[in-house]
Amino acid sequence: MDRLLKGVKEFQLNYYKEQEESFKALANTQSPEALFFSCSDSRVDPNVITQSKPGDLFIVKNVGSIIPDCGPHWKKSCTGAAIEFALAALSISDIVVCAHSDCGAMKALYKEPEAFKDTPNLQEWVNTAIGAKGGIDAMNDEPTFKKLIEITTKEHVIESLENLKTYPIVAKAIKTGKLNLHGWYYDIGNGSVHTYNSDSDSFDRIAYHHDEQESIRSHAAQVAAQGVKSCTHEA
Repeated sequence: MDRLLKGVKEFQLNYYKEQEESFKALANTQSPEALFFSCSDSRVDPNVITQSKPGDLFIVKNVGSIIPDCGPHWKKSCTGAAIEFALAALSISDIVVCAHSDCGAMKALYKEPEAFKDTPNLQEWVNTAIGAKGGIDAMNDEPTFKKLIEITTKEHVIESLENLKTYPIVAKAIKTGKLNLHGWYYDIGNGSVHTYNSDSDSFDRIAYHHDEQESIRSHAAQVAAQGVKSCTHEA
């Protein structure tokens, strides 16, 4: 906890001071680019993955980045509330469902009921994603457990995209061309992000071309140079 408190002080003294004008602009309004569903896993940070700033993303984090369908049982969930607020109040035009490698919630789908004797809420929540196991049961070969979890997680992303469409506000926005849905799989170990392609029913890696790479490097060099000039001026 001491480290967190120290971080708050450093934020106020350094980061906030450097971005003060941006924070003042955000003080009374927000207009994020996307509604971003992510897992509560401490290793997954949507702002880091997308290199976004405060105000860019409307983020919902929960165990497993699970999106239940809009059935009677889940109508009062925070997930549904976030979806409605994002579309009705913020006029968001893109929703990203981002799952990740080595997900504990996906592993939990393969645990015996006895494993949840002290965590009934966790069991009930995780079981809302039980449909992700459907495609696995039909497989002929037997994958390693790591590969099994990867396949299950990707199936879970696809299922979540379908569940989103059960929300009336989402279905209406899609029908009128005002909303796009995106399914991502993030590999923590190598930093890659794969996006679901419904046409090929596959996950394609998000990669930049050579000219984009040069542009990114050029921008980074400019930022670094400005930082050096600033330090020199202050000195």
